[in-house]
Formats: sequence, C-alpha cells, structure tokens
Amino acid sequence: MPSCVIGVDIGGTKTAVILAKKGDVSSSIIEKMVFPTESKLGFPIWEKKVEDNISILLFEHGYKKEDIISIGFSCGSPMSSKEGIIIAVPNLPGFENIHIVDIFKEKYGCPCFIVNDANACALAEYRYGAGRGYKNLMFCTFGTGFGAGLILDGKLYSGNEDMAGEVGHIRLSQDGPVGYGKKGSVEGYCSGAGIAYMGKTKAKKALEEGKPLLWCQKEEDLDKISAKLIAEYARKGDKDAIDIFRLSGEKLGEFLSIAIDFLNPEAIIIGSIYERCEDLLYPYAKEVIDREAVSINRDHCKILKAELGDRIGDYAAVSVALDGLEQKNG
Repeated sequence: MPSCVIGVDIGGTKTAVILAKKGDVSSSIIEKMVFPTESKLGFPIWEKKVEDNISILLFEHGYKKEDIISIGFSCGSPMSSKEGIIIAVPNLPGFENIHIVDIFKEKYGCPCFIVNDANACALAEYRYGAGRGYKNLMFCTFGTGFGAGLILDGKLYSGNEDMAGEVGHIRLSQDGPVGYGKKGSVEGYCSGAGIAYMGKTKAKKALEEGKPLLWCQKEEDLDKISAKLIAEYARKGDKDAIDIFRLSGEKLGEFLSIAIDFLNPEAIIIGSIYERCEDLLYPYAKEVIDREAVSINRDHCKILKAELGDRIGDYAAVSVALDGLEQKNG
C-alpha cells in the first residue's frame, strides 16, 4: 500500500507544501509547491491554499488522500507543539490561537504535528544533514537572528513551554550590539542583523572622524551595509571588515564554550551565515573554545556547518511529520 507524508513550512513571506515518502535523503522529498503566505488575509484562505496544493501534489504523483500517514508543520514561535496551536507568531498576523493540528487531523484523518522552526531544522540536520550518526547535538541558526534546537539522546528536546533553545537571549557582555532586545546578547553578536549593526557603527564613527571605510564612503552608504557586504570585504583582506568577523567569531566561541560544557554534546551544527562564512568565523571561535571549554568536553564535540543549505526548510517540515509519527508509534 503506497504511503506518503506532507510537510508544511510556514514562513512570514511564503509557505511551502512538500510531498515526501519514507526513505533516505535521496528519495525522501518528491516535490514541493510554494505560495505567498499572506497571513493577513486570514487563516481560512491560507488553509484552502494548503489543501489545494496537497490535492495537486497527490494527484500528480498517484497518491490519494488516504495514503497520507502524517502531516508536519514548521513555523515560528510562540506556538505549542504539545497542544498543536499557533499562538501568536510575530510574522504571521492573523494567525492567532489557531488549533492547526486539530483542524488538519480532522480534514485528513491522520496524525498531525507542529514544531517551531529552529527545532524542526535541528530534526532535519539530525535526520538528513550534518547530524547523521549523532545522538546528542545542538543545531544553531545564525541568520537574521540566533536560536537553537536540541537533540538529546536521539530525541528532540523542546522544554516545558516549547522555548528551549532560545539561546540568542543569553547576555555575553553588559554592553554591545542589541539582539533579542538585549545589549551584548549572543544574537547581537552572532546574527546577520548583529554583524550589519556592528558594521554600521564602525562605519559611522569612521565617517565622523573623516576616515571613511572602503565599504562605506559616504553617509548614504550606511543603509547598504549588510553581513554579506562585510564578508565580501573581509575576504578581500579589509582589516575593518575582518575585525567585525573576528569579534563575532570570538563571541560565538564564548557561547559555544558554555554550550559544550553545559550540554556535553557530540556535535554542534551551525547554519545560515556560519555555513557560508565558516572561514571568517571558526578560526576565532576555536581560539576561544580551546581556551574556555573543559578539554574533555571540547575534544569530544565537533563544530560542524550545516549541510542542507536552502533545502533545510523543506526537510525540516518533513522531519516534523516523520519524527512525530515515530514518537507516536513508540
């Protein structure tokens, strides 16, 4: 009897609906469809689009509604994986207190699950990416913000209120760039927004002193500064750009040292900007880890860049469906 799973990756801008079958990474995802989320139009309109996409995917690949054995949703927080509710995600206005699991379970008659996006990405890297073969790991986002998902003893750990892994909130210094609403936080130093903020601060000071940086010659250039731009100049050998990545890397090392000693994981996997800029960040992070972390913990923990890249959202949603089903079946 044919069977398939559905993954739904809910983003503030777009939603992806993924059709997959059980199997290894090469055969898991069959096809996906993407549409604008437009949550302000209301949940019923979004729900209808998801159902239409599922119907098309099933028809095109010879499946029936009854062949769906699990549906997994990945979205931002706050949400409740235990109750299956989207509570009030900032980038999903109009989706307040949505009992999404119950709604889709009634519609499709199969188990449905929802997990926040950082945890879903941790599951994806654990099942299909750099985390294969490990039982205890932490996956860190290093994108617009900084968060983490935890796999402990082969199982996702989400905490009492689905808020485990909100590590971007940890303060590393009493002053510094703001992230997660807190000065000197992990997210302030280790995120795209944080790196851009540090770049703008340095560039603005240089302009005031009449010594403009190569990548910011005039005040109008301030708004063009991004982590990507700073990385480009760092790779060209620009000292000011390198200094920004040095600070970000050192602060990343401080946080990772804490995580290594506190969790004693086999691996820490880092995605997004770190995945693309490992060469600019890891050498400085390693210097701090070698100095700060307990040697036995440090020597048995690998720091790895994520492997799934732009595909991680697709695998994340599918992983929620598969992991939820496996946990349910014991």
